[in-house]
Amino acid sequence: MLGKLQAQDWPYLKKYQSENATLKSISSKQKRIVLMGDSITEFWSTIDPEFFESKSYINRGISGQTSPQMLIRFRADVIELKPSAVVILTGANDIAGNTGLSSLEMIMHNIISMVELAEKNQIKVILCSVLPANLFPWKINENPADTIILLNEMIRKYAGSKKTLYLDYYSDMVNKQKGMISTYSNDGVHPNKKGYEIMGPLLDSAIELTLT
Repeated sequence: MLGKLQAQDWPYLKKYQSENATLKSISSKQKRIVLMGDSITEFWSTIDPEFFESKSYINRGISGQTSPQMLIRFRADVIELKPSAVVILTGANDIAGNTGLSSLEMIMHNIISMVELAEKNQIKVILCSVLPANLFPWKINENPADTIILLNEMIRKYAGSKKTLYLDYYSDMVNKQKGMISTYSNDGVHPNKKGYEIMGPLLDSAIELTLT
């Protein structure tokens, strides 16, 4: 019975339900930032916990998630936490087909909907590039490199049209084969400690620019 109930929670709304309920309110002077994403976001807190020390960053990544799942839980895991800004990183799992086939337009529609929800609730947005990858270990027949490049260009153009900051992790992490630099990842998809150490200063700078 439990397994059946878990299967019904497609966007995994229960994952952060307890943490959200007990999250302390903050003063108007503090700037809470929510990181919304998939495994690349979720694993950051485990692999590089030092990065989050003394910061008001709230990690709401869920491994394996696609943009439609993130859109469904956007109210519970972002809006209700009343952040000053949200950092959205999504798209790789859509390209991998984790929840079925998704066109680039479908991915962008979900990203746009999250941005519009944030704006409606006076939450500033940072849109991230998808990280480079030329192979998905869990779906070896997929060749994602060029699709990632196309999606990133769509995200970049949309961010520009909205005067929203585009956080380009891709350029600092890509190798000549359009994959991730080997020293930044152990599997070609997920950053290791060195990878997150590249991403951290970029994120900090983006947040500072967005909140000033």
